[in-house]
Amino acid sequence: MPPTPRELVHRCLRLEEPERIPRDLWVLPWAEERFPEEVEELRARFPGDLVAAPRMYAPSLRVRGERYSVGAYVDEWGCTFENAHGGVIGEVKAPLITDVRDCSACRPPWEILPEDERAARDRVDRFCEQTDRFVLADCCPRPWERMQFLRGSAEAMMDLVEPEKGARELIGRIHEFHLRELELWASTRVDALWFMDDWGSQNAMLVDPRTWRELFKPLYRDYCELAHAAGKFAFMHSDGCITDILEDLVEVGVDAINAQLFTMDIAELGERFRGRIAFWGEIDRQQVLRSEDPAVVREAVREVARHLHDPRGGIIAQLELGPGVLPRNVSIAFEEWERVQAEAR
Repeated sequence: MPPTPRELVHRCLRLEEPERIPRDLWVLPWAEERFPEEVEELRARFPGDLVAAPRMYAPSLRVRGERYSVGAYVDEWGCTFENAHGGVIGEVKAPLITDVRDCSACRPPWEILPEDERAARDRVDRFCEQTDRFVLADCCPRPWERMQFLRGSAEAMMDLVEPEKGARELIGRIHEFHLRELELWASTRVDALWFMDDWGSQNAMLVDPRTWRELFKPLYRDYCELAHAAGKFAFMHSDGCITDILEDLVEVGVDAINAQLFTMDIAELGERFRGRIAFWGEIDRQQVLRSEDPAVVREAVREVARHLHDPRGGIIAQLELGPGVLPRNVSIAFEEWERVQAEAR
C-alpha cells in the first residue's frame, strides 16, 4: 500500500527514503482571482501533501477591512495596513508605537485565543484525524516582523542598535503572546508548528548576525523546543539571503526551512546543510517562475536537485503562485521534480 501524504512528509523529514518528493503549492489570493481555472487544474494534477489546520481563534473587535483588498486593513494587533493592490497584503504607514521606550500601545490580542480551549482542540484534532495529509498549525509567529508592524521598519532597525532602551521589552511582549499560542497548537494533533520572519535582503542579512543571535535566536530556540517537546516538527520561513544564520537555525532545531534559495549559493547550501535540515522549497518566484522560457524553469529545478536533493529525503517541492508567476511554470516545475524522482530510483 502506498504511503499517505502525511507518512511521505514524515519520511522526508527523517531521511527515511520517501517514495517520492513531497509537494506543497502556495496560492496567493492574487492568483485565485486571476487564474481560477488554472489553479483548480494545478491542484488536481499536483495535489499537495501538506495542509493547514482549521483556525481556532476567536474574532477580534480590532479587525477592520479585508486583508487582501484595496484600502485599509486593521489586524488583530491594531496595526493598520494600507493596500494599493488587491490580492496581496499592504504596508503599515502609521506605526502604533512612536517611542520604543513606551510600549503601552503594544497590546497583544489575548482575546483571540479560544475561551473554550478543549472545544478548539477537538475541532483541530478531528480535522487531523480525517485527513491523510501532513498538517501544519494555522498560526505563524513572526516576532521581528510584528516589531516592524508596530514600530515601522526603519525605526525597528534603529531600535536594535540600542535594544536596552525599550526594544527588549517590546520583543519580550510579542514573544510572550507567540509562546502562548504555540503552546495551544502544540496540545493538538497537528504534525508541525511553524513560524517566520524575513531576515535577508537580496544578498545579505538585514541586521548584523551578532545582533540577531543576541535578540532573536533565543526566541526561535524556544519555539523549536516547544514543538519538539510535544512531538511536533518545527518549520520556518524566511525570505532573502540568510546563509549567515542557517547554521544557527539548524542548531536551535528548525526541521524544515522555506527560503529563497536563489538569493544564496545553492552549491554552498548543499555542501553545508544537505541532510541536516529539510529544504521546504523554493523555486525562485522573482525571475524563474516568471520566465517565458520553460527551459529556465527546468534548469532551476535541476540546480536545486543537484545540490540539495538526497534520495533519503530532506527536500519538499514547494512553489508559490503569486504576483507575476505564470501558472504554466508551476506545472513545468512540478513535472521536472517528477523526472528528478524517477531518475533517482
